[in-house]
Amino acid sequence: MEFGWWQKDEEGKKHQVCVDIFGKTITWTKKYGRNTSWIEFEPNDEEWDTLITEANRRVPRRLFSQGQYEFILSQRPPK
Repeated sequence: MEFGWWQKDEEGKKHQVCVDIFGKTITWTKKYGRNTSWIEFEPNDEEWDTLITEANRRVPRRLFSQGQYEFILSQRPPK
């Protein structure tokens, strides 16, 4: 399953975030434009919140299982 959204960084630069969930692996990548490469990064609390919200929205529509949602919750580092 893949999630993606746009956001701005601390400097105000807009970038695209892509979260790929495959099996028991979560990969976070971002890129700053059409002609740039994807860069892996460590997400902050706000990005985790966005991922959890997006995953939660997909569970009732059966686009995402409850087990997958719980896996995401279990992978979030403690605050």
